[in-house]
Amino acid sequence: MPKIFGGCLCGSIRYETDAEPLQTAICHCSNCQKQSGSAYSVVVAFPKGALQISGSEPSSFTDAGDSGGKVDRLFCPKCGSPLFTRAEFSPDVEFIKAGSLDDTSWLEPDAEYWCSREQEWLKGGRSWPREDGNPK
Repeated sequence: MPKIFGGCLCGSIRYETDAEPLQTAICHCSNCQKQSGSAYSVVVAFPKGALQISGSEPSSFTDAGDSGGKVDRLFCPKCGSPLFTRAEFSPDVEFIKAGSLDDTSWLEPDAEYWCSREQEWLKGGRSWPREDGNPK
């Protein structure tokens, strides 16, 4: 896999890695929904220490995950973009928030977690119109 690059919306924080992703997953836990502002969060797992972070220092918020363990959620202090997650349940892994990647063309989730928290409208097929861009 080629080098992976990403960063926050305003460009203050950038990251890169040569490491192979360990997993790409969808998390439906309540805290990931709140942090992402969406129905779930897509994360890419890498070995701890594999990310080279440059630019501004990320801010951090620590919460307790649905499992009860400590979760550090790192984000840009200027634009608020969620960037990384470090979780007590997985001390040797760092998670990149997939939406912060420069190139997402290779992403394909291979697992989903906390499906018991999945929003009801995600269960089953989609029945609404889908557009390639903004509504016309």
